[in-house]
Amino acid sequence: MRKIFKELHLWLSLPLGIVMAVTCFSGAMLIFEKEITESIQKEYYFVDKVSDDALSFSQIIEKVQPTLDKGVEITGIVVSNDPERCYKLNLSKPNRAAVYVDQYSGELKGQPERLAFFRTMFRLHRWLMDSRPADGGIFWGKMIVGVSTLLMVIVLITGIVIWIPKNIKGLKNRLSIKVGNGWRRFWYDLHVAGGIYAVLLLLAMALTGLTWSFEWYRNGFYKVFGVEMTKNNGNNSNKQKTQVEDEQKTPYLHWEEVYKKLSMENPESKQITISKGSATVSVDAFGNKRASDKYKFDNASGEIISKELYSDAAKSSKIRGVIYSVHVGNWGGMITRVLWFLAAMIGAALPLTGYYLFFKRKFGKK
Repeated sequence: MRKIFKELHLWLSLPLGIVMAVTCFSGAMLIFEKEITESIQKEYYFVDKVSDDALSFSQIIEKVQPTLDKGVEITGIVVSNDPERCYKLNLSKPNRAAVYVDQYSGELKGQPERLAFFRTMFRLHRWLMDSRPADGGIFWGKMIVGVSTLLMVIVLITGIVIWIPKNIKGLKNRLSIKVGNGWRRFWYDLHVAGGIYAVLLLLAMALTGLTWSFEWYRNGFYKVFGVEMTKNNGNNSNKQKTQVEDEQKTPYLHWEEVYKKLSMENPESKQITISKGSATVSVDAFGNKRASDKYKFDNASGEIISKELYSDAAKSSKIRGVIYSVHVGNWGGMITRVLWFLAAMIGAALPLTGYYLFFKRKFGKK
């Protein structure tokens, strides 16, 4: 049985080991993207000087709206509890577009772009730099990443079986990385000991990452946690159209009033977002960036008419955020993110050290 696991471990790793290494390395690079980006492009995200009073939402929007392209509207405002952070104004187009503004001076900071390095790392991580085919054909980059990740799960599990030592002395040897006994011994220890230290975290990354690769896996994964996903049948189109028409009459008249109410009720929240007829208040949910309490308010009066607490939300509305939190290591704060980064880097090194050991064994004498 052990011999079978060795053969599986080897022959599944050889053809797709490079893809596994690239996926792990690019994923590690993305873990601290937010901090690095905000450090490099600090002028977009932070105010020049903190003052006692910020401009009103209406004043800020009236300053920014004339600077936008024709047909582009401000659809929401995001306020952080950190007074040094700029307000973020969400735009109607293009998708997920936003500009930042100094709330004390009214200065438009602009619209930052994703750094080219992280854009490349993201495309490598998800699609191996491939693009979705316009004709709806096979998305080969996504498919290869998905298949390699699935096989990586098998490689990791077989690696655990192969690693299990026969006695206590063997256990000590397989948990240590020796330096000074030559490169071959070092790479062997890194592959064996480093792999076992990172294996559980790598399995967590791979098993959650597969939900973005295969619909059948995603549905099965959700069912394991008792979540049934339903598709939107589009019956709310008329309701949404009427809501948009109402919102266009008084788009931001009571936004600040609603924000003040919610900030007083939720002093611990790190971020509050106000948009047309709705608001979200971020909550601490083990690193789930999508976790928030949701409110609806009357655009004409500013009266809050309903609320949906995250703690009371259905599993189906929580699962994607939880999966993402586990995948990138957000769930435990900075400590788990650092651990995830180190594990991903080890994951990138494992195929390379495996290749080295394989070719050294096969062709070392030659």
